[in-house]
Amino acid sequence: MDLPHHDIAIVGSGFSGLAMAIALRQAGRHDFVVLERADSVGGTWRDNHYPGCACDVPTPLYSLSAAPNPDWSHLYARSGELRAYMEDVTDRFGIRPHLRLQTEMTGAAWDDATQRWTVEAAGEPLLTCRMLIGGFGGLTQPSFPKVPGLDSFRGPVFHSADWNHDVELEGKRVAVIGTGASAIQLVPRVARQAEHLTVFQRTPPWVMPKLDHRIPAFERWLFRHVPATQKALRGVIFGITESLAIPITRRPALLRGLEAVARWNIRRAISDPDLRRKLTPEYRLGCKRILVANDWYPALARENVTVQTGGIVEVFPRGLVAGDGTEHEVDVIVCGTGFDIEGSFNGTDIRGRNGVSLRELWSRGIEAHRGTTVAGFPNLAFLCGPNTGTGSTSQVYMIESQVHYVMEMLRELDARGMAVAEVRADAQRRYNDRIQARMADTVWLSGGCNSWYLDDTGRNRTLYPGLSSAFRRETRDFRVAEYDLEPVRAPAPEPVAA
Repeated sequence: MDLPHHDIAIVGSGFSGLAMAIALRQAGRHDFVVLERADSVGGTWRDNHYPGCACDVPTPLYSLSAAPNPDWSHLYARSGELRAYMEDVTDRFGIRPHLRLQTEMTGAAWDDATQRWTVEAAGEPLLTCRMLIGGFGGLTQPSFPKVPGLDSFRGPVFHSADWNHDVELEGKRVAVIGTGASAIQLVPRVARQAEHLTVFQRTPPWVMPKLDHRIPAFERWLFRHVPATQKALRGVIFGITESLAIPITRRPALLRGLEAVARWNIRRAISDPDLRRKLTPEYRLGCKRILVANDWYPALARENVTVQTGGIVEVFPRGLVAGDGTEHEVDVIVCGTGFDIEGSFNGTDIRGRNGVSLRELWSRGIEAHRGTTVAGFPNLAFLCGPNTGTGSTSQVYMIESQVHYVMEMLRELDARGMAVAEVRADAQRRYNDRIQARMADTVWLSGGCNSWYLDDTGRNRTLYPGLSSAFRRETRDFRVAEYDLEPVRAPAPEPVAA
């Protein structure tokens, strides 16, 4: 069966997929397709639409450098604005014709003979491509709490990443499990609706004041007519967030000053000493993701809100049993328990040389070279891959660094008349050994917490242990010596008739 062939196939249309597609178009490369499992673009900002959902990085930096937006309503954009922005750039840069919506890649296999990937959708061959680029990101597979009896609950149960807007919370008894980045945004909204809200907290987060504000019309006018002003603001925000990476990745003791600010943030909203004690972390700031909010602590101080610590023992048909043995009858359970990072990468059956399964290979821990390429998997690149996350600045900056790296790889292949690039196993090993050695100095390993950044072995395979500008230097050039290149393989001769 002859399948449609494209030079490049991109999986996902979030920030990663769109950034890659824009770079290809700008370089004059038009033979590519973007596969998207949903019915529209947007990735995380399409899927997350819970009450209060917003960006926790200032939007002048959390946006594509090729597509500044002068019309953000707030310094921290709301999810609906971000989704609209991504729809806009899809049209602005001519990506729409390349989209294949409601097309979920379920597998891909490399064929040495043809030097192509065969991509599957719904378990059936869909197309072939020379290069496959995974832009599906790490925040795609919701992680539900592993609590006995959760399936037995008689009321609605849903995850913050799949909010059920049909469930009316007004006057209901609601349980929210988790106190991470999503929970601190949705809890204040739920608290205003619910008759009673019980927040189940395993570990309190460090929460800093959110310096958000509505952007006045004059500033928006200035950004539109003098674009350099918005570019300058982007640079200032980058400098501030980049400076935070220094203590996080090198000198965790320097974070004490910020901890003092975070403690003040608790004291100014929480007068009850017992509640204040529950909400004050005992680990170093930055060990878990630093959160920003102004309404989190006031919401927890409301009379109709209870903070329950000590975890959950089990769920029964009418409620939950807390770690201290108390029973809490509720009508609705909301899981604000984050995402399965490794599951996001291992959810698709990708097979490289000799049929080797990436899922099986990564069952021992996800790993890539410069967070992008994997030995044994030619012409495969990941965006937002292993150890490319950031604990202080914009993930979009990291994505654009990787996009540049992939473009450099394509340019090098073209310049040398080569068809295939595969990272050498020894180069990948050296890079990751260096990454893990540097990880020991970071607050993520020394700060005294157990976070979603760490895998089951205690290794941080999620974040980059350095400045984001250092990662950009890591990905500035495609180092040919780290790769095996192959020329276009001549087709086999036709058999000669007898």
